[in-house]
Formats: sequence, C-alpha cells, structure tokens
Amino acid sequence: MFDLDKWNEIYATIKKHKLRTALTAFGVFWGIFMLIVLLGAGRGFQNGVEEGFDVAKNAVFVWGRRTSEPFKGFQAGRRIQFTNDDAEAIRYAIPEVDVIAPRNQLRGDFTVNYKTKNASFEVRGEYPDYLKVRPAEMLTGRFVNERDIEKKRKVAVIGTRVQELLFEEGVNPLGKYIDIKGIPFKVVGTIKGKGDANDIKEAAERVIISNTALQQAFNQVNKVGFFAFTPKNGVPAVVIEKKIKALLSERHSIAPKDKKALGSANVEKEYRRVQGLFFIIGAFSWFVSIGTIIAGAVGVSNIMLVIVRERTKEIGVRKALGATPWSIISLILQESIVITALSGYFGLLAGTALMEFINSMGAEGAFFKNPEVDMTIAISALVTLVVTGTFAGFIPARKAAKVNPVEALSDE
Repeated sequence: MFDLDKWNEIYATIKKHKLRTALTAFGVFWGIFMLIVLLGAGRGFQNGVEEGFDVAKNAVFVWGRRTSEPFKGFQAGRRIQFTNDDAEAIRYAIPEVDVIAPRNQLRGDFTVNYKTKNASFEVRGEYPDYLKVRPAEMLTGRFVNERDIEKKRKVAVIGTRVQELLFEEGVNPLGKYIDIKGIPFKVVGTIKGKGDANDIKEAAERVIISNTALQQAFNQVNKVGFFAFTPKNGVPAVVIEKKIKALLSERHSIAPKDKKALGSANVEKEYRRVQGLFFIIGAFSWFVSIGTIIAGAVGVSNIMLVIVRERTKEIGVRKALGATPWSIISLILQESIVITALSGYFGLLAGTALMEFINSMGAEGAFFKNPEVDMTIAISALVTLVVTGTFAGFIPARKAAKVNPVEALSDE
C-alpha cells in the first residue's frame, strides 16, 4: 500500500486509458450515488409521514356506537354511553394499560367570548394525560392538571387562533376569563398542535377545558364521549384493545357477536403498516443500487482482465526477475480497489451533496421532510465499495499471478 512505485504504475495505467477507466468507474459512481439518493429520499418520505402522526404511535381509541343485536332484554339500536366508572374499571381490571384519557367534546362549535370579541371554536374536555396521547407544544402557561380535574376547576387552554381572534395583539391571555356558552373559564395556557398542517390548524382553533368541569357545566355529568389509551412498555396495543373492548362489552351488556356497538382505532397497527412500507422501499433501494454497483464491479473486473492481457510481457519479465505471485496479485488488486473506491467515494459525496441541497432549498411537503443519510449507511456503502473492488480485481489478479514467464515473453 505504501510502495510509491506501485502508485506510479497505477497512475500511469489510468492516465494511459482515461476514457476507458472513466466509463468503467462511472458504473460504480452511479450505483453509490443512486443508493444515497434513494435511501435519503426514502428517509425524507418516512420523516414526512411520521411528522404527520400527531398522536402516540401506540395509542388506542375506543368509542361507543349503537348496538346491532338484542341482548339481555335490551333491544338493538341502543346507544352505548361510557361513564367515569368505566375508566376506573379499566384501570383496575387491565394492568397492561398505562395511560387512560377519558375525553368529551361539546357537539358543534360554540361561541366563545372575551369582552366585546367572540368567535366559534371547538370545545373539548380533557385529562392531563391527553398530552401523552396527542403531544402538543405548550407556548405559555400550563395544561390541565390533576387538581383541576379533582376540583372541577373552570380553566381553559386555548389554541393560537383562539388567542389571535379574541385578544388584542400584545395582550397576555393568561389569567383572563373567556365565556363559553355564558360560563366563565380562566385561561391558564396557550397551546400549539403537532402533526401535519391540517392537525396544527385544528389545534389552533380549539379550546381545551378540564373534563370534569365540562361534565358539570354542560350537563354531561358522569358521561364520557370516548377513551384514549396507551399500553405499558412492551405490551402490544392490540392486547389492550381486545381486553378493553371485552370489558366494556360486559359492563354495557353488549352481545358477544355484536361487532358494531364499539368502535376502535389502533394507531400502532397502522404505524406498523407504514413501517412495513418503508422497509420495502429501503429494500428496493438497496436492491437497485447494489445491482448497479455489481454491474460496475463487473466492468472493473473486465477492464482489469484487459489490462492483464496488455501487460502479459511485462508480468512475464517481472516473474522472470523473481517477482512473487503475491506482488503481482497485490498490484492488480490495488489498482482495482483504487478505481472502485475513488469512484464510489465521489458518488457518495455527490449523493450527500444533493440531499443537503434539497434540505437547503426547503423542498418539503406534507409527506416529505428532511431527507438525510445517516453515518451507518455511509460507512456500509464504503465497506461495500472496498469489498466490491477486492472481488472485482481478484479474478484478473489470479490470472496474472499464473502467467508462465516463458510463454509471456514469447507472447505477441
């Protein structure tokens, strides 16, 4: 590797056949370039989709609907109404559940007033664990806490659009009272949603109050609209989904075969499907790129065979003067590795530069964000290059090492 004469020979060979070497190296360059671009774009797609998840990736939602079958004296068509007692029953009967967030929502948009200003917004009743299910950014103040739930405090957390429409610019809404359907609520925080543009817009136009205060103030005593859950670490969401629905079916006398009485959504199941799609995209990217790299390696191997053929007499002279087979093999291998490593390295640089350019241009959309290539992939690509270059030069190197000096010197 540190023999200067070998490096001079490699340089002279490449310089002598510039076009042939460049065309051969381009195959390896293009393979690595496409690998970086495809994996980076796939990562950008994955980041965009995951950014759109404005909810915990293992969340489960359960809500009541109407029964479709009669059971225990109840007629079909009965509306299932959850209660606070259901939450307590789930908490004690299903230890696999980590977060339980009973939720309520006032039907329709309600007019919210502050002094002379008013506008219509969505009003929801939440528990403190709401933020564990649907993460959001607290801009100022705080969220609903356990004391608010226990004391049924009339406190409110408002979105950015609510603040913009009800309060003058520069006015701090914290500590001010807004009226919801004629009932005053003290603003204790402002919030900004996460997720895609639509999720952020909805959160901006929302007023969140403590669930117990909503139940008491708006005639929904002991009523729960729907539940949000997350399982404990290591527990699949589908496990708690089945147990919760079974328990609620028993508590509300729902027929075992009635599949319409309870609705549910399993975010983890959908997220895994998306992850499976990302895996397929990544595997396809590797397949296409590795195939291109192998094609480039075959090209490198072919050019090395040609070089060995052209230098048959020279190799014969070397062996006649005492050159060992390994010295011949190392020369051919080193030249092959240099061609593949350099072309692949420039492919790696070009692919990474393109990803950085896309980032700097802000080329992001609803399903595409921050395309990137991590160091593990870059290192793996470089290792692949070295291995490819070694294999590409091995067959020509073996052929060169087996050259008979007498036959080589007489070769025309």
